[in-house]
Amino acid sequence: MIKRHFEKSWVQNLSLLAMLGLLVYYFAFVFDFKYDFDWAIFVTDGQYGNMGDLMLHGLHLTVTITLYSAVIALVLGTVIGLARLSKFKPVYWFATCYVELFRNTPLLIQLFFWNFAFPYAFPDEIRTKLYDMDFEFWVATIGCGIFTSAFMAEIIRAGIQSIPKGLLEASYSSGLSFNQTLRKVILPLAFREIIPPLGSEFLNNMKNTSLAMTIGVGEVCWSMQEVLSLTFRTFEALVAATVIYLALSLSISVILNMVNAKLKIVPDGKKPLLRKVADAAFTPFTLLADGLERVLWHFRKAPDASKTISPLRRLLRLGWRKTVQALKWLFIAAMLYVIYKAVRAIAGFHFDIIWANLPTLLKWRFPGGDESEFFLGLGGLSGSVLMAVISISGSFLIGLVVGMGRTARNRAVRIPCTLYIELVRAVPLILVIFWFYTAILEFIIKVDLHAFWAATIAMTFFFGAYIAETVRGGIDNIPKGQVEAAKASGLSYLQTMRKIVLPQALKQMLPALVGMFIAAFKDTSLAYIIGVMELTRAAYAINNRTMIYPFEIYTTVAALYFVCCYVMSLYAKRLERRLSPETVRIEM
Repeated sequence: MIKRHFEKSWVQNLSLLAMLGLLVYYFAFVFDFKYDFDWAIFVTDGQYGNMGDLMLHGLHLTVTITLYSAVIALVLGTVIGLARLSKFKPVYWFATCYVELFRNTPLLIQLFFWNFAFPYAFPDEIRTKLYDMDFEFWVATIGCGIFTSAFMAEIIRAGIQSIPKGLLEASYSSGLSFNQTLRKVILPLAFREIIPPLGSEFLNNMKNTSLAMTIGVGEVCWSMQEVLSLTFRTFEALVAATVIYLALSLSISVILNMVNAKLKIVPDGKKPLLRKVADAAFTPFTLLADGLERVLWHFRKAPDASKTISPLRRLLRLGWRKTVQALKWLFIAAMLYVIYKAVRAIAGFHFDIIWANLPTLLKWRFPGGDESEFFLGLGGLSGSVLMAVISISGSFLIGLVVGMGRTARNRAVRIPCTLYIELVRAVPLILVIFWFYTAILEFIIKVDLHAFWAATIAMTFFFGAYIAETVRGGIDNIPKGQVEAAKASGLSYLQTMRKIVLPQALKQMLPALVGMFIAAFKDTSLAYIIGVMELTRAAYAINNRTMIYPFEIYTTVAALYFVCCYVMSLYAKRLERRLSPETVRIEM
């Protein structure tokens, strides 16, 4: 009876209004929330100036870093993704090392290395010039671009490998060169397939710019922290930063949806509204591309097949082959030189400093820590692993429930789950940590927790939204006929989920869940912001104590992160091969 009533739309809408009303009533009349909001700090000049101007300056820097780093990531990602398919092994090995290195170390560690350690590779005069040219801004921009390019490279590689091999053979047999095949066949088809995952990486890149605050760049999170410290207006600062990130995420999503609609092949008479808007928005770019294509066509007309190839053309072809061969040898020489310099640099490390501080990096002061520290001083790599295990375990339970709710037909269940997923995924993790550490736990829940638990709860809440989307995707991949057959046999919704859908969906989700654990382990480095003595904070403290060994400290920390993440990524790839065998690898 109750289930039949809840299938009606008006009952579901009324339930949503009732939940919203109860929430408003609780916070307005029952919950003792003693906080005096003052939004005027963003529109009036106070003792420390106009906080609204400060946030707008942060927004400007965030957008600038996002745009520059996105271009760097797309260019590098395309080049490295193509290099990952090369038959020339030195290029393939270089691209593979590039992808694995930058994917399996946290962005925060990379920014610290570029900002604190890398300048010491140069003489004092060059180092001074670097710091005079807005060094921190370019470290954040190039660092975010390089980090994101490693993920984009794998997406582009997978997109190219998804192209049927017959298309490549047909293009070669029709007389197209490799460059023409790449430009006319491979990349257009590949980018149609990879626009959705590329869009997610563009969105992640925007959120990753929040880490620029750790090296002193005044983007949105840095501006938010300045507002909070100057005015002590906790909620106002956090809400302003959250609204900015939500607006940026929504804008990027709209643009990417328009690009996706533009690339879809749709008959002229059946174009949806979004496709018409996208056609109008991209008309100037289309006209420019067509004009360039016409101009270039006159310079690359195909020779008459009835005529013999001229000696000049033969000479040019021979010169091109010799140039490519010379470039290959030059690349090998450059790689050998880089390896030589890297080996020399590592051989010159003060390994006594590394061995002396390695136990501290692995476990901090455990078991000799004082009462103010977490669990007898447990920290370093052990603290990072513990935080990742707890957060991913809790977020799996949240994601399982919310993911099932996301697929429900009942609006009263589906809409709250969807709001949770979309709102959390639209803001960076560092902002979620700030919310829990400075506002939610202290003002709303009113509990006094150690920073370790505040960061762990924030990560659990954050990754729950991502796992929920993974669960939703796994459930949607199950054929609908199985669900209908289960209902026809008399199984309830929960029985269908527990006995039929989830066992199959979880099998498909295992590689993604392992990848999520790797991401959670890397993101434990963000707990550094609120003083948790995990691996990154321990390295920062040791570097401040030793002062003159940043290369040794941050290289060791990067190596610890890389070993842990690479081992887990190998396990994820093994699971993926076992559960969904790879297609034939395309080589170019």
